[in-house]
Amino acid sequence: MGKHITLQAADGHQLSAWVAAPADKPRGGLVVLQEIFGVNHHIRQLTERFAAAGYLAIAPALFDRVRRGIELPYEEIDTGRRAMMSLKREGIVLDLQAAIDAVRGAGRVGAIGYCWGGALADLAACQCDIDAAISYYGRHTATWLALQPRCPVMYHFGKLDPYIPEDTVAAIRAGRPQGSFFIYEEAGHGFNCDERHEYHAASAELALERSMAFLHEHVG
Repeated sequence: MGKHITLQAADGHQLSAWVAAPADKPRGGLVVLQEIFGVNHHIRQLTERFAAAGYLAIAPALFDRVRRGIELPYEEIDTGRRAMMSLKREGIVLDLQAAIDAVRGAGRVGAIGYCWGGALADLAACQCDIDAAISYYGRHTATWLALQPRCPVMYHFGKLDPYIPEDTVAAIRAGRPQGSFFIYEEAGHGFNCDERHEYHAASAELALERSMAFLHEHVG
């Protein structure tokens, strides 16, 4: 069972995080990065699932720089977007690094994120000290393609995603020539989340299988 802890970023900002530890010695650390709905039940559940798979897993509450305790229903997309847009990249990077540092004692560290968090996993690969990253449907990666990842990165996209058209995926692929890309023909946006109507079980299971193999190779 996970628990809330408090992290402190390098600029002194304190943020909450949900952390879950494996039953035995961890394989490594894993930072789980939220969608625009906050560290909600689904993100906490994912964190615990990764802990059960052997990782010391942590989900930092990245909206705490806006307001503490933001946890939104999936219908409140506009509220989530406003919170996201009010954050500065510099502060986000500091919070990402604080979460990475919190689990670094477990060994190598990876990041995995979904939607906004998927893009942030890519950003962490570019600007933080991590060993691998996995990005699920991270559209905002297209806004910082001048940055380059410093570790292996895997990308998952749904072909039916109305928010990430094929030309955006193509641009990200072109800007990340060393990345591993997977396109899921029957999946749309948010296909990994079993609490949303966009959930596509077969695609989610295949993406998880690929992601776990990637983590085992690059994190432990």
